[in-house]
Amino acid sequence: MSVLIVDGANVVGARPDGWWKDRAGAAARLYDALCAAHLEAETVILVLEGQAKSGVPATRTPGMRVVHAPKDGDSTIVAQARAAHDRGDRVTVVTSDRALAANVSAYGDVRPSSWLLGRLP
Repeated sequence: MSVLIVDGANVVGARPDGWWKDRAGAAARLYDALCAAHLEAETVILVLEGQAKSGVPATRTPGMRVVHAPKDGDSTIVAQARAAHDRGDRVTVVTSDRALAANVSAYGDVRPSSWLLGRLP
């Protein structure tokens, strides 16, 4: 199975559209865009942290999961990537955070936020 893990904070932060005024709303807009997009992954995992968590409930639907990070998003993204890799899934992580990219590169491919933003409606 192919899994796309999205660093919600990093992707939202890649667009200077006033997201910092309404982090929950920005997370909800990203979630809606991910649900409407025609992505090649069989499962999309959106990781949210901080105030953004109040914008989208932690949920699992066919093809889409929202995971609320209990502490920092990076640790949760690494754990999600490792778990997917260990299950034998093909993993792609979307983040432009260099340190996070280095930490997940052993588990699959890493794409910058701009790669995903170019595929969203």
